[in-house]
Amino acid sequence: MARRYGEDVLAGDWRRRKVTPEVDAEPDLVVEDADSGFCGAVVGFESGAVVLEDRHGRRRNFPLLPAAFLLDGRPVTLRRPTRAPVPAARRRTASGSIALDNVRAQVAKASRIWVEGVHDAALVERIWGDDLRIEGVVVEPLDGIDALDAEVRDFGPGPTRRLGVLVDHLVPGSKESRIVAKVTSPHVLVTGHPYVDVWQAVKPAALGIAAWPVVPPGRPWKEGVCAALGVAEPADMWRHILSRVDSFADVETPLINAMERLIDFVTEPG
Repeated sequence: MARRYGEDVLAGDWRRRKVTPEVDAEPDLVVEDADSGFCGAVVGFESGAVVLEDRHGRRRNFPLLPAAFLLDGRPVTLRRPTRAPVPAARRRTASGSIALDNVRAQVAKASRIWVEGVHDAALVERIWGDDLRIEGVVVEPLDGIDALDAEVRDFGPGPTRRLGVLVDHLVPGSKESRIVAKVTSPHVLVTGHPYVDVWQAVKPAALGIAAWPVVPPGRPWKEGVCAALGVAEPADMWRHILSRVDSFADVETPLINAMERLIDFVTEPG
């Protein structure tokens, strides 16, 4: 009787079982369906089944059952690959720099950036406000730069009290260039853009116009622009301009370069 039924089935380590390896069904992985013998490469998934394509271009669907496939002649269990999470796109500020989350604005430092007026200050805030708050740099509007040299002396710049000044229409031979030449402190950087007014530093395309109007000499520039564009008051025009600026892409490169230089200068270690 013992020979008839063989050895004791309980002999040895009967609890040990063969484990079928699990394999990700990556594209182009070649496997064989254990039941049908169909051999093909993984080309996709449909309704929870893997799609195999053989060398003749024929396709068949097979359910992802345990030990249902052969890989290099050995049984495997295919599984659908888990997709790696797509990293969220980095959020950027209006100036184009990477936004820092959960970072509080710093207490204002002694260093400052001056601009010529409230319109300049509003435009700078619109684009660089987030960056400046993180750096703890305050932007202050002036009422023009005619007394710039005296105001710089009153400010008292120093190694840890730097000053940056953004000037409109800073071109060779202009009144502005002569005023700026009087400021010689190494702790002050004066730079600017070539436009008559900061309005003009906004790209015409952002406003839906082909170009800024040409204003005849002797006529106030802002009033001339408003008349050419059919706007009653400069205040109305400015509100329209500011509403169309969302980021650095809406302003001209000379303004961007000037502001980046000023921010770098006033945030350098003393």
